Amino acid sequence: MSSTTLTGGVPALVARYAEQRPQALAVSDGTTVLTYRQLTSAAGRLAAELTARGVGPGSAVGLLAARSTRLVVAQLAVWWAGAHAVPLDPAYPRPRTGAMIDDAGVRLVLGDKALLAGAGLPDERTLVLDDAELGGSESVGAPHPSIDEPGAKALVMYTSGSTGRPKGVELPHRAITDLVTAADGIALGPQDRVLFHSSTSFDASTFELWAPLARGAAVMISPADRPTPEELAQDIERFGVTTAFLTTALFHHLAARQSRIFGVLRTLVVGGEALSAQHARTVLRAFPWLELVNAYGPTEATTFTTLHRPREADCEGPLPIGRPIGGASTAVLDERQQPVAPGERGELWIGGARLALGYLGQPELTADRFREIPGHGRMYRSGDLASARPDGVLEFHGRADDQVKVRGFRIEPGEVEHALRQHPEVAEAAVVVQRAGQEDAALTAYVVPAEGRRPSATALRAQLADRLPAHLVPTSWTVLDALPLTTSGKVDRRALTGTHPVGSDDRPQSGGVELTPLQQALAEIWSRALGRPVERPDADFLTEGGHSLMAMWVVDDLREDLGVELSLADFFAHPTVSGQAALVERALLAAHGEPATAPLAEDAR
Repeated sequence: MSSTTLTGGVPALVARYAEQRPQALAVSDGTTVLTYRQLTSAAGRLAAELTARGVGPGSAVGLLAARSTRLVVAQLAVWWAGAHAVPLDPAYPRPRTGAMIDDAGVRLVLGDKALLAGAGLPDERTLVLDDAELGGSESVGAPHPSIDEPGAKALVMYTSGSTGRPKGVELPHRAITDLVTAADGIALGPQDRVLFHSSTSFDASTFELWAPLARGAAVMISPADRPTPEELAQDIERFGVTTAFLTTALFHHLAARQSRIFGVLRTLVVGGEALSAQHARTVLRAFPWLELVNAYGPTEATTFTTLHRPREADCEGPLPIGRPIGGASTAVLDERQQPVAPGERGELWIGGARLALGYLGQPELTADRFREIPGHGRMYRSGDLASARPDGVLEFHGRADDQVKVRGFRIEPGEVEHALRQHPEVAEAAVVVQRAGQEDAALTAYVVPAEGRRPSATALRAQLADRLPAHLVPTSWTVLDALPLTTSGKVDRRALTGTHPVGSDDRPQSGGVELTPLQQALAEIWSRALGRPVERPDADFLTEGGHSLMAMWVVDDLREDLGVELSLADFFAHPTVSGQAALVERALLAAHGEPATAPLAEDAR
């Protein structure tokens, strides 16, 4: 099925299933359940309200809501009103959200009441989504959407930008339609249930949401804000999920622990970074019925460009990224944009109807990254190095530029460096990844202080946390007298990745304060995750170099070693050894029916 022959794109497919199978399950978050008829009826009512507010073709509508059934209804309604959606991550700092709203020209933001209030938006520019309105009368017929121009804009998704300005990637309806209906893509049918646990600002959510709904399957929403591996396993089991996507880093973590997730799923798609052959082999041997899919693709080519289903024989060396799917095309070219021979490395260029329209409001950057290549048509310059086997299967060989990936997030170091240079105590800054491609990969900042200054990692981290998403905030910090340079005068990033930074230049020194037995047990769990001793009760997880994936390891170990379930929200709300030990103590006392001996302090930061 192709968007060139399909009228109305994904919204029309959803409406078709609402007519054919109105009582079939469409969306559930464990509390609210919507059939296809209820989904389209609710979206139709909301689309009518949006139209009455002046929303129409060309309008940008922001979505600022937790993962929920109401969020799915809202995005469908935006499309039916003829507008395009701008997903806004609830975890982003307020200045970042405001900058995206301004950059995208958002005229109205739909979302949860508390999140909208926290964003500081005027009432006339917001519309609160209400679960109570989702199950209204089914007699209100959903409109029959008509996306007359498949190239019309559907989504604007923001990625990291090297100049300090995030890039708004404009995705057309035809690109999403071709992704989710690809005959050579991920097979889905009405019997399937797909887990939706990614942030809507992450392009994997496009697959998680619209691939099932375009095929008559169901979307099962993980309700936790930041689900732990145990919560993901519980959601997959209780929802009967058949298909899920995991970032590569999370997959590696679960594979190392032989998670029961793999025993429930039929299909598991993994993407974001290079897939470890060792971990893939472990899972394939233990769960031979599981269809494991290695996915590759940038946001600019709509989520998945190539797929490869590894077999155990593939795991003797680096795993390939496969062949293009869903109408995408690829070419491995040299610096003159000429094809290289099979087996030779070159830059991977991507073509086909699933390319983005470009970068919103950045014509020069669009012209640089999207080019006409003789014999191939319009193509996107991915910046990734690849080679093609004689049979056409692609192998991935890293980046050709400074862009990096950490735990599945695409990061332009220049954006972080730009933010660091805004600090009055910083003269120069460079950001690299230590242990790239490994589970404990860390975004590392090297700063040269302004004359007479000595910036602290705590102050620098706080400034970035107020401006940037959490994945752009470095977890390791080092102060240098000068940045190393290459002979051409550029920052020598290879020299930086060869050094060994500490987690922070201003961590408290050990000694003087003894740990209680419970704090000691917690410190030992931290030490395993961080790879170095933790010896103080006031040690702060982030200051010690921890990040969200490491937090998952700690939460898993707390459950296995101490029998305590700790949510990631509580973990980061109480990021010190003493704070978390108090949480654990309360949980243990509650489990034995005993009252807490003392009130829980907010945290010893």
